[in-house]
Amino acid sequence: MVLVLCIGDLHIPHRAPDLPAKFKELLKPGKIHSTICVGNVCSKVFLDYLRTISGELHVVAGDFDEFAAPEQLVLDIAGFRVGVCHGHQIVPWGDAEATSLLQRQMGADILVTGNTHKFEARKAGSCLALNPGSATGAFSVAAAGSSPPQPPPTPSFVLMDLDGQKVTVYVYQLVDGEVRVEKIDYNKAA
Repeated sequence: MVLVLCIGDLHIPHRAPDLPAKFKELLKPGKIHSTICVGNVCSKVFLDYLRTISGELHVVAGDFDEFAAPEQLVLDIAGFRVGVCHGHQIVPWGDAEATSLLQRQMGADILVTGNTHKFEARKAGSCLALNPGSATGAFSVAAAGSSPPQPPPTPSFVLMDLDGQKVTVYVYQLVDGEVRVEKIDYNKAA
């Protein structure tokens, strides 16, 4: 069993002052094996905070980050190929077909992206695509310009429990000041 935190689109301090306190209470060092950050952390100070949560930090560059990071990563974690990309490179943003194409190009069992600031889990054939959303609930430029206007993003992050051929995804969302958790199961194709 390997526990992986997927987090991103924080936009600290430009669009949000900090991670919600209720999320910080949950993200204590020593419980999580690895952290995947899909970018737009923005501040190196908060990037340093993410390093304290787990033994490994894997981060890709968002379009607003103030530090150098790769555009994409492919990681081997507990027998899964995990592709990581911020998502501003996927056009149209968040598009299912374009996301599936990137996932196939990366050869990933699981693709973790961000950019839309909205949690999403989508199974495409034998693959799983995850977007952990914005952990701070930072506003999204795409949502701000939509018609009709969309509500602000719900703060969210994901914990993946990788165990053999099975992934259990726990989605943490801050709704009306309370943390809600949803569970999604995914089995890797043989």
